[in-house]
Amino acid sequence: MAVEDKQVTWGGRFSDQPDLLMQVFGESVSFDKRLAPFDLQGSLAHASMLAHVGLLSENEFSEIKTGIEVLIEEIKSPDFSWKLELEDVHMNLEQALLEKTGAAAKLHTGRSRNDQVATDMRLFFKDACNQLSEKLELAMKSILGLAKKYANLPIPGYTHLQRAQPVTVGHHLLAHLEALGRDHERLSQVADHANVCPLGSGAIAGSTLPLDRAYTAKVLGFVDQAGEPRITANGMDAVADRDIFLEFAMACVNCSLHLSRLAEDVILWNSSEFGFIQLPDSFTTGSSLMPQKKNPDSFELIRGKTGRIVGNLQNLCVAIKGLPLTYNRDLQEDKPPVFDSFDQLSMCLAVVAGSLSDSTFHEENCRTAASDPLLLATDLADYLVERGVPFRSAHHFIGELVALAEKKKVSLPDLEQGDALEVCSELGENWREVFNLSRAFEMRERPGMPGPNQIKGRVEHWEKLLLS
Repeated sequence: MAVEDKQVTWGGRFSDQPDLLMQVFGESVSFDKRLAPFDLQGSLAHASMLAHVGLLSENEFSEIKTGIEVLIEEIKSPDFSWKLELEDVHMNLEQALLEKTGAAAKLHTGRSRNDQVATDMRLFFKDACNQLSEKLELAMKSILGLAKKYANLPIPGYTHLQRAQPVTVGHHLLAHLEALGRDHERLSQVADHANVCPLGSGAIAGSTLPLDRAYTAKVLGFVDQAGEPRITANGMDAVADRDIFLEFAMACVNCSLHLSRLAEDVILWNSSEFGFIQLPDSFTTGSSLMPQKKNPDSFELIRGKTGRIVGNLQNLCVAIKGLPLTYNRDLQEDKPPVFDSFDQLSMCLAVVAGSLSDSTFHEENCRTAASDPLLLATDLADYLVERGVPFRSAHHFIGELVALAEKKKVSLPDLEQGDALEVCSELGENWREVFNLSRAFEMRERPGMPGPNQIKGRVEHWEKLLLS
């Protein structure tokens, strides 16, 4: 069959064939073929609606339905032939369906590729958010497992990458869990925003035919909690809108940024200088030169891929900026960035789940690092506050004591009582009791703090959400 016969959706206007270079330059089937299941789902719903309003006979609908069901299976095979000259997934599937039944020539009635692809992408985003949410939950479960196992294992907390105050592994990992929990909420919001049906909008102004958009929306599952159809309100906006693309890409950026920060913590903890965590061999690699090396490549790649995912959002912003309503061919370039963000984030989440589920903490190293008395310098300032010293004065006194300890080359609690009292006369005889880690954590039994009961409560909170 000649190219002009295959290009039934627009070929009638043209007398010459597209240049081969233009075919290669303009095709999108190489990447949008992944929309095939959603496209066929939309076509079946559209055909059902056409039959419902009398624009397809019962026999025509039956033939189209049978052909689509066969195609759904055929596209799963790597041997299915995707033709470059047919431009995109829509025309490829339409042509394949035409070869099964002549009734398929009526399938595009009242439909444009504009509202067709808008529908396909909304179906994709709903599915993608669901898949990412499931992978995110697996990653969160692996983090939760470590947080529970090492709930009360003390480690230094850091600001400016300097030791700051004592926390626990549980408290630190739960901080990452809180961030990923917000990502889960964002994905749910994106899925909800995608749950509005644009099919029936046509190119920009719908159709004079008696289409039933609400019927199609119901068939495709674009419904609210009460089962009522949700349809776009303006045909021009429906085909021009790329908000969902941006929201999805941003949700992926947020999640990848959180994973990147988690990765940075793990990379530091895994280093010889920290020695807090032991990563499994299955998610680390060696050096081609240095036989002793065990590198945290899995987490370094997560950190690296974050830049790629951030770049995908920038790609979309630049492509959309300044476009007039409604559809412009620039928008063909909106799919590779979101597809790539979905693919890369999916892998990153799977790697986090796999690597952390088999990781362990070196408890002795963690406890040794957390035993640094300077981590409790702020607790000593609080001790003075409880004795009536204004915090700013207390802060200054403790700073002087730290400097004195450094000068005398002793730890802060090992200062002589007389030397300490010369700096701060408000110190009582029991000020060294502050430098007890158990006391430090027991004094932090308030919301958001690393007290044992607080950590236990948050672990139980996440177990209820993730494991029930």
